[in-house]
Amino acid sequence: MNPPSPYLDEPSGPLHLVPGYARLPERFFARLAPQPVARPRLLALNRALAADLGLDVESLGEDRLTALFSGNAPPRPGETIAAAYAGHQFGHFVPQLGDGRALLLGDLRDRTGVRRELQLKGSGRTPFSRSGDGRAALGPVLREYLVSEAMHALGIPTTRALAAVATGETVMREEVLPGAILTRVAASHVRVGTFEYFAARRDLEGLRALADYTIERHYPRAADAPRPHLALLDGVVERQASLVARWMLVGFVHGVMNTDNMAVSGETIDYGPCAFMDAYDPATCFSAIDRHGRYAYVNQPHAALWNLERFAAAILTLIDAAQERAVELARAALERFSVLYERHFQDGMRAKLGIGAERAGDAELARAWLELLHRNAVDFTVAHRRLADGGARELFADAGEFGRWEEAWRARLALEPEPFAARAAVMRSVNPAVIPRNHQVERAIDAAAHSGDLSPFVELSAALARPYERQERFAAFAEPPLPSERVLRTFCGT
Repeated sequence: MNPPSPYLDEPSGPLHLVPGYARLPERFFARLAPQPVARPRLLALNRALAADLGLDVESLGEDRLTALFSGNAPPRPGETIAAAYAGHQFGHFVPQLGDGRALLLGDLRDRTGVRRELQLKGSGRTPFSRSGDGRAALGPVLREYLVSEAMHALGIPTTRALAAVATGETVMREEVLPGAILTRVAASHVRVGTFEYFAARRDLEGLRALADYTIERHYPRAADAPRPHLALLDGVVERQASLVARWMLVGFVHGVMNTDNMAVSGETIDYGPCAFMDAYDPATCFSAIDRHGRYAYVNQPHAALWNLERFAAAILTLIDAAQERAVELARAALERFSVLYERHFQDGMRAKLGIGAERAGDAELARAWLELLHRNAVDFTVAHRRLADGGARELFADAGEFGRWEEAWRARLALEPEPFAARAAVMRSVNPAVIPRNHQVERAIDAAAHSGDLSPFVELSAALARPYERQERFAAFAEPPLPSERVLRTFCGT
């Protein structure tokens, strides 16, 4: 039986929220209020997103917005919740994790009718905090704000940042740092690890309620399938194959692809030690906690499939009461991942290279291009952009090797019906000029955290909002780092 609709309640409070996930059974979460902060100050407000969500920020005013997004004045008092979930962290199962520093405020519908959840991240201790303080430092908050909004501008499904608030308090990490809270917007925060939480407890009733909630919210067509929960697995497999292919096509490295960091909605979630690759190297791994490269760039499709296998294992009893039959059906669904991923990735690579309809040899041409980038340590983003704009040859130490590949590429483009100018325009629409370069993100964070200067953050945000356009005033943001500027390690910030 499907859970009751979360829109039975009338919207209330200044943000016109209704309970969504909070209508599920009480064992799904803990109810508690955000911990007030000392001197909140609104640092960033995503006005475009606020408009999409139908929020009248002008009438609310900065003081009220600050109180709302700091947790000092929760929009629906008594209804904020911290969700319970489990997860495999670097392959090791942890039966209880949960929102250790986040509180779900409630649901709203955006202007297109899509349901969204609002969450405060860094709002204080919860029953799932373990030894943590439940707070967030300013740097990780600004990193998630910048990178998640950049991902949205790139056209990649993602949670989004609505606001960042300084708490006026400090947090202790490797050093004393200014504290902050992020207001995050998501289709939902249900994770693979949420399903694992109930499966590990053999809570079939809870597992079914969660699965039916997920179907109703994200995969409504699955409800009419002969096997709704198998259709749910199919839908999650398909969205993850598309999502990870999109990551790979822009050189994004998530950093911590644990099952508690995979949203079943198909959105990118939990921007911790994430980063974008500069020089193309499949083994690229930035995360300081990923000592063996489990979640390196090249391993991301494998990690996604591994996570999907954990998801399938969690819902086997819902797919079919007979275990052997359930395993057979789940295995067939999982086998689609690699096929779907490869299709999405190759379609994307053809677009990046200006190629239209698929022909024999296209995959080999794309593979040769990537190998060429790797051997010559060429910047991934710049190389693709220069193919469209001209001047790619000068990027390669071995110009002759590039010339031989270019000859094959030009011959393939000659088979396209449109002239090169038209193909180049398509290439520019999928090959960004600007990405959130690690050194530029770090520079913006450092200025804000150590000098209280938000101007680099504001300028970088503006540049990242239109990544496919060449903007002369932001030309510096399109440049790769100098050797002395390279950021080789990133951190979670928890």
